Amino acid sequence: MGFTIGGIREMRSGARRRHRGAAGTAVAEYTGLWGWAVTPGARAEAGSCSCGEPACPAPGAHPLDFAREVPAGTGLDRASDAWAETPGAAMLLPVGRAFDVLEVAEQVGRRALVRMERMGLPSGPVAVTPTGRAQFLVAPGAAAELPALLYRMGWDDAGLDLRAYGPGTHITAPPSDL
Repeated sequence: MGFTIGGIREMRSGARRRHRGAAGTAVAEYTGLWGWAVTPGARAEAGSCSCGEPACPAPGAHPLDFAREVPAGTGLDRASDAWAETPGAAMLLPVGRAFDVLEVAEQVGRRALVRMERMGLPSGPVAVTPTGRAQFLVAPGAAAELPALLYRMGWDDAGLDLRAYGPGTHITAPPSDL
């Protein structure tokens, strides 16, 4: 399963559709089709962050303080109108509500997907970042349970290149700088 930006179609006239940007349609797909909230975020611009903070710890990957979130379930018209309030913002998905994220190196993620397919296990959406990481969107609460699971399996000191993201974090959504 993957992301299909622009998959939402509407039965209205083309005149109304021309006023919507691709970003508004993508936001509507995340909120309406996938049922996820979308948060306007800062953009990465030439190695710095659009928030203006010179020492920004997460350039282009954090919510804008002044922007309001577009809630899950928002339709195309309302999502487009809401996104027009923050033109050019990056699309961020809040983690910990509809999903948590387990992140590994891309090669490890590809091997895991092949193994899961061979075992007949379903997978949720998976994103690959330009920095060579694979992000598996998993059930909410999985990030909090991961340390105990790794301990029970004896992998707690294995030095795994595994990151877990839960409530209070965000991931960038395509299309985006990151």
